[in-house]
Amino acid sequence: MTLGTAPAAETAPAAVRPAHRDGNVLRWLCAYTASMVGDNVYYIALSWAAVQAGTPSQAGLVMAVSAVPRALLMLGGGVVADRFGPRKVVIGSDAVRCAAVLAVAALLFASSPGLWPLAVLALVFGTVDAVFMPAVGALPARITSRAQLARVQGMRGLAIRFANVVGAPLGGLGVAVGGAAAAFGLAGLLIAVSVPLLVSVRMRGLPSDEAPGPPAVPEPSAPADDAPGHGAPDSGARKAAPTAWRDLHDGLRYIRRHRVLAPLMVAIALGDLGFVGPLNVGLALLADQRGWGASGMGWVLAGFGTGAGLVSLLLTARGRLPYAGRVMAIALLLGCVAIGSLAYVPAVAAAVGVALLVGLLAGLSGVLCGALLQTETDPAYLGRVSAVAGLVSLGLAPLSMPASAAAVGLWGTGPVFVVSAVVCGLGGVVALCSPPLRRAELPT
Repeated sequence: MTLGTAPAAETAPAAVRPAHRDGNVLRWLCAYTASMVGDNVYYIALSWAAVQAGTPSQAGLVMAVSAVPRALLMLGGGVVADRFGPRKVVIGSDAVRCAAVLAVAALLFASSPGLWPLAVLALVFGTVDAVFMPAVGALPARITSRAQLARVQGMRGLAIRFANVVGAPLGGLGVAVGGAAAAFGLAGLLIAVSVPLLVSVRMRGLPSDEAPGPPAVPEPSAPADDAPGHGAPDSGARKAAPTAWRDLHDGLRYIRRHRVLAPLMVAIALGDLGFVGPLNVGLALLADQRGWGASGMGWVLAGFGTGAGLVSLLLTARGRLPYAGRVMAIALLLGCVAIGSLAYVPAVAAAVGVALLVGLLAGLSGVLCGALLQTETDPAYLGRVSAVAGLVSLGLAPLSMPASAAAVGLWGTGPVFVVSAVVCGLGGVVALCSPPLRRAELPT
């Protein structure tokens, strides 16, 4: 009797251990945080080096180079993450990024090569990000149980906020001490820290038994291509691309047929389209019109970051929030009101308070969108689903920035913020009008 019950007693705590007390999850979190801090340092180093080596317009082109391959290849990156496993993809991506950054650092230490190595580095980063980001989205389901995925989403949000706060000053310090070369070297070392940590992370099998339901579309079966009579020995190479394309098509069809994910993607798209423009472009123009200056804009951004960070901390501590779908939709609706009112606040102190409220509401809707995406998706599709969500946020939403800037020049900040708020609020309307999404719950 004792021998029969001992293993169960030993393994039971591991099955219910919260993610924030799980050493395996914490190793992943440390790796992810180090990589994100390195990314922030890298962007500071790249922008500084580009400004020093060329004209402002050339520097802007260098900074924009990475966006093109990231947007074009993101969906393919989701297929790669699901086919080869997210940990392998993340480790390989971090290794390539580390090597590229350190190579440019060594080149800058040795000479002044101009803009071309910076453009190549930006191109490499954008290409690698196209597979890195979907793999990062698919990895949590392989290291913890489905019931802990919402808490992991909160922990990931905290890591992003920490990286944003710490990375920029570290990058500035690196530039001040040793120039762009030193900052690139620091970024490469931080990214390198993530590799051995990720190697030490234990992986679970695909938790299909914990998934919310069977996949909407069956996975393509390998025997169909391996069966006799399929042509010459080199036919497998010719079938590689169609097979990958079929995987991508199955992933998109899975999202389209999913009762929760389909409206959730629409809500994410509308929320990001209405939010990115005002925060990234409209706020700078608003601060200039109001006479707040760069410091005032910094305080407003700090208010937003604080609110979003508090929400991530809440989800990390609690592990789940009840009525997740309904709360997400209401937060989107209330957040759009706060976004629209930001353009009519005259004083910096009041704007900081409104930005704190925007951060709380937008952070709440964002973290719940991410948690529902993680828990509602069959783990076998998480790479492709994360790729679609990433493409919406990083490919479509930034298109609102030049449109917002042009619209402010024509009509002023007030109308533009109001229109952006309406677009953001439509995401909440879509969520409320979809009964499966409105009733969606995070697992207990």
